[in-house]
Amino acid sequence: MPKRYPLEQRERAVRMVLDHLDEYRSVYSACQVIGPKLGIGAESLRNWTKQAQIDANEVPGATSAERQRIKDLERENRELKEANEILKSASIFFARELDPRRR
Repeated sequence: MPKRYPLEQRERAVRMVLDHLDEYRSVYSACQVIGPKLGIGAESLRNWTKQAQIDANEVPGATSAERQRIKDLERENRELKEANEILKSASIFFARELDPRRR
């Protein structure tokens, strides 16, 4: 199970990476050095930093709000498909029950 970090710790770690980014060749190398010092996985820190840069419009990509909206729409779509399947099954069942040729 993935380890959950408090939001405050995430934000502080991302701020630290962004503040020291000019000292490293890339975000990846900065996260490789800073992550272990903070007790955070380098890849987790890199993903948080990347998302923070997207949210700040520094790099292209889907913002956190857009990603949440997509997630919500996908869940709603899945629920509607399930409801649709139930309604199809029910209509088939009742159509057979009402079929006069069946008696």
